[in-house]
Formats: sequence, C-alpha cells, structure tokens
Amino acid sequence: MPKPRGRSDPARNRTAAPPPLIARRKRLSRARAQAVVRAAQRRGERVVFTNGCFDLLHVGHVRCLEAARRLGERLVVGVNSDASVRRLKGPGRPVRGETERARMLAALACVDAVCIFGEDTPLELVRALQPDVIVKGGDYAPETVVGAADVTARGGRVVIVPLTPGHSTTATIAHVRMGGMDTAPARPTRGTS
Repeated sequence: MPKPRGRSDPARNRTAAPPPLIARRKRLSRARAQAVVRAAQRRGERVVFTNGCFDLLHVGHVRCLEAARRLGERLVVGVNSDASVRRLKGPGRPVRGETERARMLAALACVDAVCIFGEDTPLELVRALQPDVIVKGGDYAPETVVGAADVTARGGRVVIVPLTPGHSTTATIAHVRMGGMDTAPARPTRGTS
C-alpha cells in the first residue's frame, strides 16, 4: 500500500524555486510594450496610457491610476527616466530611481505594464504604443496632454482625472525638507484608550 503523502513526506516538502515576481514581468521595454499593446488591441481590448515621474508614489497617483484602469482593459504607464526627471524637475530629483519607481507602479493591481522612457515628454512612446485612451491628472487640459492629438486622430480619447486635493509629490518633498511630519494627534478609535 502506498504511503500517504503528508507533512513528513520529503518529496512534498521540497522548496520549489519561487515564481518570478509579477511586478518584474510588468516592466517592459518599449518594443515589448508595443507588442503587448498590439496583441491586446487585436483581442478587442481597450488600452489606456498615462505617464509621469511618480517620484514619491502617493494616494493621488493611485486614484488616478485606478480611474485610468477603469477606462479600459489594459493600463500601460510610462515612467520618466532619472535623467528626464532631473531635466524636468531640477537638481535633487528624482528622490527614487527609475527602477524603484517602475517597480512600485508595477506592483499595483491596476497597472498592466510599465515602460521607462528617456525623453522629456512621452510623445514618442505614445506614438509607438498607439493607445486607445490617454489619461492625465486634473492639472492638465485635454489640449495640453502630450500625445492627445495622435490618440484622437486615431479615434481615441483623452480623459482628465480630477486631482486628489492635498496630494502632490513636490509639496510632500518641501514639507519633509522643512522637517514637517503629520502633527495632528492620532484620534483613538472607539473602544481603545
């Protein structure tokens, strides 16, 4: 009679190699992202694109990304390279390197792919990917969104997601540099002292 396989069975207790991190598989080169987008579009899926520096990921970013994802079946996020962020934001930025910023974004369930780009704007990436929808935060107007003309010329659309008040990377960095932290006393919840 075969021995039942249980906790003491060495064959069952072998440690298998961990699967590759899902987030690592979401970080794509421009060429790979383009292939993924084309395949999704051939399946009839709507592809949404947004971009940014995402230097210090905050709830405003997350809400914008979640709203973007609801507009389609796939969300591709373009992330400015470190050199691009320095040119746009000045010395002392980025706070987090491009690999770390891309990894954080890729870990979000609403994000399907992340692609780092080195140009100051995502125009070349938008032209390569040809998304169906392009999304930006409420500090933009549709006519100022880089790549909007390309997307709308192909029948796509531009969506502006309202900003989340009180959440800005620049303001957070300034606050921290001034030694600020949330100073409001924590309110005890019911039943605790």
